[in-house]
Amino acid sequence: MADELDELIGFLSDRNPQVRSAAVDIVRGLTGGEDGLRALAARADRALPALLRLLASAAGSGAGEPAADSLVNLSQDAALAARLVALGAVDAAMDVVARRGGEQPALARSLVMLLVNLTRVESGIAALLQVGDEKVQGLYVAKLVRSFCRSSSDSEEQDTFEYVASILVNISKVEAGRRILMEPKRGLLKQIIRQFDSTNQLRKKGVAGTIRNCCFEADTQLQNLLSLAEYLWPALLLPVAGKKIYSEEDRSKMPLELSSALSHEREAVEDSEIRQQTLEAIYMIVLQDDGRRSFWSVNGPRILQVGYEDEEDPKVMEAYELIGSLLVGKGEGEQELGGEKPQ
Repeated sequence: MADELDELIGFLSDRNPQVRSAAVDIVRGLTGGEDGLRALAARADRALPALLRLLASAAGSGAGEPAADSLVNLSQDAALAARLVALGAVDAAMDVVARRGGEQPALARSLVMLLVNLTRVESGIAALLQVGDEKVQGLYVAKLVRSFCRSSSDSEEQDTFEYVASILVNISKVEAGRRILMEPKRGLLKQIIRQFDSTNQLRKKGVAGTIRNCCFEADTQLQNLLSLAEYLWPALLLPVAGKKIYSEEDRSKMPLELSSALSHEREAVEDSEIRQQTLEAIYMIVLQDDGRRSFWSVNGPRILQVGYEDEEDPKVMEAYELIGSLLVGKGEGEQELGGEKPQ
């Protein structure tokens, strides 16, 4: 078996394109099981460079997609993901997406999934952010955000760039990533926030997580966040507003984007993680004086009060209560939302 696998890896670099194509199809099948992954990981020094070369040179041959799928499966292992980054996999993936993504959407989708795995390791995040080269820093991210926002589809099967949502969560976990996303001249965060209206749950969850991560910069970048208040507050408050129709009096104290949405019954955001992330983002904003003023200006406390009444998830309830405790502690809350601060 070992000799056969070594021979198979050798066929990935064969001069005959039909041989290469047949070999990479077999490799893709092997990466679908634990035994195959383990065997290929033991030969990563040969397998990974061969798959990357095949990916870069397989234009129109049909071998690019199975090569990409193989790399996606292999890169689920953090050590292999780091080795791929060192081999230039981030640059290779972005180059192929740019050159062939329009003609081969399935290939582009697989490469975006590969970038999700690569940005789970620090070196992958740095490579995608292009840290260290000021002339191009953030260029890859801008390209991905542009594709993410232009490609939204009601059919998840056709949504080539939906997994960019997960990439954005990964890169926004580090300060350098948040800085690029929040830079006003780039306007990336505004584009991302507006994707929260998507019916695609992967997009919605990724946007919520990205906003939440960016709000860790609220102490230094609050004005940049509040400059997007027209889009930010609806994205953060509607998921936790409950399903009830709000009174005319309540709605009269809200901006149009919120008041119109809350004038009729709505489907609840079923994913409790999305609700918790938006509440955590709100908490980080209202920790700041200007953030609390902005929150009050959209009748935020009343929205959370009504939303809390519908909430059943204990962890999400704690997130509501934490905000309520903060407002009461600042002497600004008329009524605390709930019990003790979560430990």
